[in-house]
Amino acid sequence: MSTQTIKLMVFKRFERIWHWSQMALIFTLLFSGSAIYGVHHLVDFANAVTIHTWAALSLIIIWLFATFWLLTTGQWRHYMPTTKNLAQVARFYAFGIFKGEEHPYRKTYRRKHNPLQAITYLLVKTIIFPAIWLSGIPYLLISFGIGGFLNDWGLANIALIHTIAAIAISVFIIAHIYLLTTGHSFSAHVRPMITGYDDVQLTAEELAYLKADEPDLLKDH
Repeated sequence: MSTQTIKLMVFKRFERIWHWSQMALIFTLLFSGSAIYGVHHLVDFANAVTIHTWAALSLIIIWLFATFWLLTTGQWRHYMPTTKNLAQVARFYAFGIFKGEEHPYRKTYRRKHNPLQAITYLLVKTIIFPAIWLSGIPYLLISFGIGGFLNDWGLANIALIHTIAAIAISVFIIAHIYLLTTGHSFSAHVRPMITGYDDVQLTAEELAYLKADEPDLLKDH
Protein backbone atom coordinates (compact mmCIF):
# COMPACT_ATOMS: atom_id res chain seq x y z
CA MET A 1 0.00 0.00 0.00
CA SER A 2 1.52 3.33 -1.07
CA THR A 3 2.02 6.05 1.51
CA GLN A 4 3.33 9.59 1.66
CA THR A 5 5.16 11.47 4.39
CA ILE A 6 3.09 14.23 5.98
CA LYS A 7 3.70 16.58 8.92
CA LEU A 8 1.06 15.45 11.39
CA MET A 9 0.14 16.44 14.93
CA VAL A 10 1.47 13.31 16.66
CA PHE A 11 1.75 14.52 20.23
CA LYS A 12 -1.33 16.35 21.48
CA ARG A 13 -1.07 19.35 23.82
CA PHE A 14 -1.92 17.35 26.93
CA GLU A 15 0.65 14.71 26.02
CA ARG A 16 3.39 17.34 25.67
CA ILE A 17 2.46 19.02 28.96
CA TRP A 18 2.35 15.60 30.61
CA HIS A 19 5.77 14.67 29.18
CA TRP A 20 7.63 17.81 30.25
CA SER A 21 5.90 18.05 33.64
CA GLN A 22 6.68 14.40 34.30
CA MET A 23 10.31 14.97 33.29
CA ALA A 24 10.69 17.94 35.64
CA LEU A 25 9.07 16.10 38.54
CA ILE A 26 11.09 12.90 38.02
CA PHE A 27 14.35 14.87 37.99
CA THR A 28 13.18 16.67 41.16
CA LEU A 29 12.42 13.31 42.79
CA LEU A 30 15.79 11.85 41.80
CA PHE A 31 17.57 14.93 43.11
CA SER A 32 15.67 15.06 46.41
CA GLY A 33 15.74 11.28 46.81
CA SER A 34 19.53 11.31 46.42
CA ALA A 35 19.72 13.95 49.15
CA ILE A 36 17.54 11.80 51.44
CA TYR A 37 19.90 8.86 50.90
CA GLY A 38 22.93 11.06 51.57
CA VAL A 39 24.33 10.86 48.05
CA HIS A 40 24.74 14.66 48.12
CA HIS A 41 24.20 17.44 50.65
CA LEU A 42 22.98 20.21 48.37
CA VAL A 43 19.67 20.13 50.26
CA ASP A 44 19.28 19.31 53.95
CA PHE A 45 17.36 16.17 54.91
CA ALA A 46 14.16 17.87 56.12
CA ASN A 47 13.79 20.04 53.00
CA ALA A 48 14.66 17.08 50.77
CA VAL A 49 11.84 15.05 52.33
CA THR A 50 9.38 17.93 51.85
CA ILE A 51 10.41 18.45 48.21
CA HIS A 52 10.28 14.71 47.53
CA THR A 53 6.82 14.37 49.08
CA TRP A 54 5.23 17.24 47.16
CA ALA A 55 6.87 16.24 43.89
CA ALA A 56 5.65 12.65 44.37
CA LEU A 57 2.09 13.73 45.07
CA SER A 58 2.13 16.02 42.00
CA LEU A 59 3.44 13.19 39.84
CA ILE A 60 0.75 10.81 41.07
CA ILE A 61 -1.91 13.35 40.08
CA ILE A 62 -0.36 13.75 36.62
CA TRP A 63 -0.18 9.97 36.18
CA LEU A 64 -3.85 9.61 37.11
CA PHE A 65 -4.85 12.24 34.54
CA ALA A 66 -2.53 10.66 31.95
CA THR A 67 -3.99 7.19 32.52
CA PHE A 68 -7.51 8.58 32.14
CA TRP A 69 -6.45 10.43 28.97
CA LEU A 70 -4.81 7.35 27.43
CA LEU A 71 -7.86 5.18 28.06
CA THR A 72 -10.50 7.68 26.94
CA THR A 73 -8.73 8.93 23.79
CA GLY A 74 -7.59 5.53 22.54
CA GLN A 75 -3.93 6.63 22.67
CA TRP A 76 -3.16 3.48 24.68
CA ARG A 77 -3.13 1.60 21.37
CA HIS A 78 0.21 3.20 20.47
CA TYR A 79 1.77 1.41 23.45
CA MET A 80 0.57 -2.07 22.60
CA PRO A 81 3.55 -4.30 21.72
CA THR A 82 3.91 -5.87 18.31
CA THR A 83 6.45 -8.21 16.77
CA LYS A 84 6.13 -6.58 13.34
CA ASN A 85 9.54 -5.07 12.42
CA LEU A 86 10.74 -5.77 15.97
CA ALA A 87 13.77 -7.77 14.80
CA GLN A 88 14.79 -5.06 12.33
CA VAL A 89 14.51 -2.31 14.94
CA ALA A 90 16.40 -4.37 17.55
CA ARG A 91 19.15 -5.06 15.01
CA PHE A 92 19.36 -1.36 14.18
CA TYR A 93 19.90 -0.37 17.82
CA ALA A 94 22.37 -3.23 18.36
CA PHE A 95 24.48 -2.79 15.20
CA GLY A 96 23.06 -0.53 12.51
CA ILE A 97 23.04 2.62 14.61
CA PHE A 98 26.85 2.40 14.93
CA LYS A 99 27.26 2.00 11.18
CA GLY A 100 25.20 5.03 10.27
CA GLU A 101 22.35 2.98 8.84
CA GLU A 102 18.94 4.56 8.36
CA HIS A 103 16.33 3.78 11.00
CA PRO A 104 14.14 0.94 9.64
CA TYR A 105 10.92 2.27 11.22
CA ARG A 106 8.68 5.08 10.03
CA LYS A 107 5.87 6.51 12.12
CA THR A 108 2.38 5.73 10.89
CA TYR A 109 -1.01 7.20 11.71
CA ARG A 110 -1.93 4.21 13.89
CA ARG A 111 1.48 3.60 15.50
CA LYS A 112 3.75 6.49 16.44
CA HIS A 113 6.15 4.35 18.51
CA ASN A 114 8.41 1.75 16.97
CA PRO A 115 8.03 -1.83 18.33
CA LEU A 116 10.95 -1.53 20.74
CA GLN A 117 9.70 1.81 22.05
CA ALA A 118 6.22 0.41 22.57
CA ILE A 119 7.53 -2.54 24.57
CA THR A 120 9.85 -0.34 26.64
CA TYR A 121 7.18 2.28 27.42
CA LEU A 122 4.68 -0.44 28.28
CA LEU A 123 7.12 -2.06 30.72
CA VAL A 124 7.89 1.30 32.29
CA LYS A 125 4.21 2.16 32.69
CA THR A 126 3.04 -1.26 33.90
CA ILE A 127 6.00 -2.46 36.00
CA ILE A 128 8.48 0.26 36.99
CA PHE A 129 6.01 3.09 37.66
CA PRO A 130 3.64 0.84 39.67
CA ALA A 131 6.65 -0.35 41.69
CA ILE A 132 7.35 3.28 42.53
CA TRP A 133 3.70 3.80 43.55
CA LEU A 134 3.35 0.58 45.53
CA SER A 135 6.53 1.25 47.51
CA GLY A 136 6.43 5.05 47.71
CA ILE A 137 2.87 5.38 49.04
CA PRO A 138 3.40 2.88 51.95
CA TYR A 139 6.72 4.58 52.70
CA LEU A 140 4.91 7.93 52.82
CA LEU A 141 2.14 6.59 55.07
CA ILE A 142 4.65 5.08 57.49
CA SER A 143 6.66 8.34 57.61
CA PHE A 144 3.42 10.19 58.46
CA GLY A 145 2.79 7.73 61.29
CA ILE A 146 -0.41 6.33 59.77
CA GLY A 147 0.98 3.23 58.13
CA GLY A 148 1.32 0.97 61.11
CA PHE A 149 -0.62 -1.76 59.31
CA LEU A 150 2.24 -1.88 56.79
CA ASN A 151 4.95 -2.60 59.34
CA ASP A 152 4.83 -6.32 58.57
CA TRP A 153 6.27 -5.52 55.15
CA GLY A 154 9.31 -3.95 56.78
CA LEU A 155 10.39 -0.39 56.09
CA ALA A 156 13.77 -1.60 54.79
CA ASN A 157 12.11 -3.88 52.23
CA ILE A 158 9.78 -1.11 51.05
CA ALA A 159 12.73 1.30 50.75
CA LEU A 160 14.72 -1.30 48.79
CA ILE A 161 11.91 -1.78 46.25
CA HIS A 162 11.55 2.00 45.93
CA THR A 163 15.28 2.42 45.39
CA ILE A 164 15.48 -0.34 42.76
CA ALA A 165 12.54 1.19 40.87
CA ALA A 166 14.20 4.63 41.05
CA ILE A 167 17.44 3.19 39.65
CA ALA A 168 15.46 1.52 36.84
CA ILE A 169 13.88 4.87 35.97
CA SER A 170 17.34 6.50 36.01
CA VAL A 171 18.64 3.86 33.57
CA PHE A 172 15.62 4.44 31.33
CA ILE A 173 16.24 8.21 31.35
CA ILE A 174 19.93 7.79 30.50
CA ALA A 175 19.08 5.46 27.60
CA HIS A 176 16.29 7.80 26.46
CA ILE A 177 18.59 10.84 26.40
CA TYR A 178 21.35 8.87 24.69
CA LEU A 179 19.03 7.73 21.89
CA LEU A 180 17.97 11.36 21.35
CA THR A 181 21.56 12.07 20.32
CA THR A 182 21.62 9.34 17.67
CA GLY A 183 20.40 9.32 14.07
CA HIS A 184 18.94 12.71 13.22
CA SER A 185 20.00 15.85 15.06
CA PHE A 186 19.09 16.20 18.73
CA SER A 187 16.66 19.01 17.91
CA ALA A 188 14.91 16.87 15.28
CA HIS A 189 14.15 14.28 17.97
CA VAL A 190 13.05 16.80 20.59
CA ARG A 191 11.11 19.22 18.35
CA PRO A 192 8.01 16.95 17.95
CA MET A 193 7.54 16.90 21.71
CA ILE A 194 7.60 20.72 21.68
CA THR A 195 5.55 21.51 18.57
CA GLY A 196 3.58 18.26 18.44
CA TYR A 197 4.28 17.74 14.73
CA ASP A 198 6.34 14.94 13.23
CA ASP A 199 6.75 13.16 9.89
CA VAL A 200 4.20 10.35 9.58
CA GLN A 201 3.52 7.85 6.82
CA LEU A 202 -0.11 8.19 5.69
CA THR A 203 -2.08 6.18 3.18
CA ALA A 204 -4.28 8.05 0.69
CA GLU A 205 -7.35 6.98 2.67
CA GLU A 206 -5.92 8.21 5.99
CA LEU A 207 -4.92 11.54 4.45
CA ALA A 208 -8.38 11.99 2.92
CA TYR A 209 -10.01 11.22 6.26
CA LEU A 210 -7.82 13.70 8.11
CA LYS A 211 -8.42 16.45 5.54
CA ALA A 212 -12.16 15.95 5.85
CA ASP A 213 -12.60 15.30 9.56
CA GLU A 214 -9.49 16.50 11.41
CA PRO A 215 -7.71 19.09 9.25
CA ASP A 216 -6.20 20.78 12.31
CA LEU A 217 -3.90 17.77 12.76
CA LEU A 218 -2.27 18.41 9.40
CA LYS A 219 0.43 21.02 9.06
CA ASP A 220 0.26 23.31 6.01
CA HIS A 221 -2.78 21.50 4.56
